[in-house]
Amino acid sequence: MSRLLLALAPLCAWTLSAAQTPASPAPTTPATPPKSADAPAPAAAAPATDKTGNKLDRVEVSSGPTANSRRRNSTASKIVIEREDLEKYGDVVLGDVLRRLPGVTLGGGRPGRGGDIRMRGMGGGATQILIDEERPPPGFAVEDLPPDQIERIEIYRAPTAATGTRAIAGTINIVLREPLQKSNHEVRMGVGWDRNKPQVDASWTRNLKWGGPNGDEFVGAISTNGAVRRFFNNVDSGNRITDTETGEVTEQNTQIGTSENQNTSLNGNARLRWKYSDTLSFNLSPSFFLSQNEGSSQYNSEGTRFRDVHGENDAKNHNLRLNLSADYRPQVGESFSLRLGTGTSKNTRNSERRDTTTIGGVTTERLQQDHNSVEEDQTSLNGRWSLKTAQEHQWVTGAELERSQRTQLVDTLVNGAVLPGLVRFGNTLVSRNERFAAYTQDEWSPSKQWSLYAGLRYERIETTAEATGNLPEARNVSQVTSPLLHLLWKPEAFPKDQVRLSLTRSYRTPNLQQLVARPTINATYPDGPNYQTHADRAGNPDLKPELATGVDFSVEHWLPTGGIISGSAFVRDIKGTFRNDVMLETVSWDTVQRWVSRPRNLGNARRMGFEFEFKARMDELWEDAPAELQMMLLRFNFALFKNKVEGIPGNSPRLDQQPRGTLNFGIDHRWKAWGQNFGSGFNLNYVPAVREQVTEYLRNDETARRQLDAYLSWSSGSVRDGINWRLSMANLTARDAESRSEGISTNSVTQRQYLTESWSRNKTFRVISLRADMRF
Repeated sequence: MSRLLLALAPLCAWTLSAAQTPASPAPTTPATPPKSADAPAPAAAAPATDKTGNKLDRVEVSSGPTANSRRRNSTASKIVIEREDLEKYGDVVLGDVLRRLPGVTLGGGRPGRGGDIRMRGMGGGATQILIDEERPPPGFAVEDLPPDQIERIEIYRAPTAATGTRAIAGTINIVLREPLQKSNHEVRMGVGWDRNKPQVDASWTRNLKWGGPNGDEFVGAISTNGAVRRFFNNVDSGNRITDTETGEVTEQNTQIGTSENQNTSLNGNARLRWKYSDTLSFNLSPSFFLSQNEGSSQYNSEGTRFRDVHGENDAKNHNLRLNLSADYRPQVGESFSLRLGTGTSKNTRNSERRDTTTIGGVTTERLQQDHNSVEEDQTSLNGRWSLKTAQEHQWVTGAELERSQRTQLVDTLVNGAVLPGLVRFGNTLVSRNERFAAYTQDEWSPSKQWSLYAGLRYERIETTAEATGNLPEARNVSQVTSPLLHLLWKPEAFPKDQVRLSLTRSYRTPNLQQLVARPTINATYPDGPNYQTHADRAGNPDLKPELATGVDFSVEHWLPTGGIISGSAFVRDIKGTFRNDVMLETVSWDTVQRWVSRPRNLGNARRMGFEFEFKARMDELWEDAPAELQMMLLRFNFALFKNKVEGIPGNSPRLDQQPRGTLNFGIDHRWKAWGQNFGSGFNLNYVPAVREQVTEYLRNDETARRQLDAYLSWSSGSVRDGINWRLSMANLTARDAESRSEGISTNSVTQRQYLTESWSRNKTFRVISLRADMRF
């Protein structure tokens, strides 16, 4: 009897797996992925053998949608990151999780400290970031969202009608924590060191469930996270000006010193659901994000302009948000949802700079004080209808309304007095933003081999700024209609392969600062002639959105137990591309012409690239792998990017700060020693050097980035009440990062040409952290 059961076990397991996976799976709507309550990872069954001793195929049994199933069943190309991947390296900033994926890079910041998130190297708003399928509230830096509060991350390489088309590079949808399934509490604590500066953080998640005959009338989860982090940075920068005719160095400044800052943050969110009936439920999602940053800097300047510079700065960010929604399901396959959201934010920044200024042989003390305060209120209303028919169609239609009002107060004082050139612009700017969008989409699976997605989205955005001082009233309106088509083919002869094709139209809109910005005067050359590398900054109310026609093509090969080999190519033809362009202007804030950086529509551009991804367990690659190596996971991905920008000569005309590519290689392994189960792994991230031809006469260079991360995890105590430990090490091979700029400037007074050079060298540091988490 026991032999019969052993022989039937693989068949039973296969039958169970087949019962949970329909023969013709309906594709999940990209914009409305199925929710998962902390779905467990697939259980890996040990390799079975029949009575002849032959090794049988491994069977994976899952009790819910996994990252692989979400990815495979989506008609639109996407990548899904589950909780396990979010926790693996013990990252405390979201950007460090994402940069290990193909084509994702971080802009700004130093390794181990995050930065703004960019897909395919495109920054400046080309990547759309959503939280629970909604754009984040104003003033909220989504890259600072703690990974502890995230359930999963969905990355769409091409836009969809429901998620929005302001996504030339792609869309990142962050799904916040779902209620815990098997425990009431989850507590996490961490302590770390960044160049011997302490880093401390803690988080707590509470599961809520009560009422009704099944105890699930009210379900929810509350999560909070607090952190205190201190950082040290070096100051090492300078600039040199050379007369191109005589070769004489007319001016050279170097700044050498240090800076330190401390960031304190407290974040929280809740997801509460009331099941009113079998067809109607209500959801309440409040959230808050609070942070405070204080810092100081001290450096000496050698040259003719400044010396003994001391700076102080502080910033406070407060963000409150409340979402209310109702979901009505009158019948199987049909649903209506209505969501109302409201929020308010306030960001204040103060800085003070004291320096000794030398002009014409006369030395004076100079004190500059800057105050910037932004308050913004936002309200949104979204409605959606979804219908899944018996003919394998899934329709989704919806509309979105959003309105926000922003008040910005800016004050700049030099030695207690307002700069004469800025008085005429006033110090208060009030602006309003109104957005309307309507969309419809249909996914259709006419056969097991084919899935087709067709969508259409219309969006209108109007931005208005009230007249203040010498700034006239500004009004900017953009309207874009975006047709979208996604195709998924599963060849019958190759059941483990998938081919995807997407034809889309997407766009990028300028933000408020790019449209209407009170001029910012360069602090190094605050009056008189300045240079291209030290330009003033201002807005451009006539800026138009970029329009991109995109083609995405990818091939996926799935390995037996979830591994993947994938290649993806894309092209974006962009019309009206805008970027900061530096030009010599007659300005109202000075008596001489000055170089000013403004965003401008420069013409057309083409962005192309190829992304490759490989992920597999050792037993998928090596049939007779030793037992201790079978669960070793190998990861490798790389991306290559190429640009062509009209109107910019040279061999390196790039869109703003865009790298030539990325590369990641890593290994994750689970092993047993001293009676304990251990996990360990490493990841090597490489971004090659960047040379960017900004204008005909201005060029920027950045050195390559190399970052090596590693982790070690283990558990102590019982399975249920034990503590999971994780030792994380980021940026182990710390290398300095350097950036340089070179430009040809014309002195507006003497009309002589000068070669202007500026540079900065930023030290990077190893970041070590120890984290513990427990569920009970």
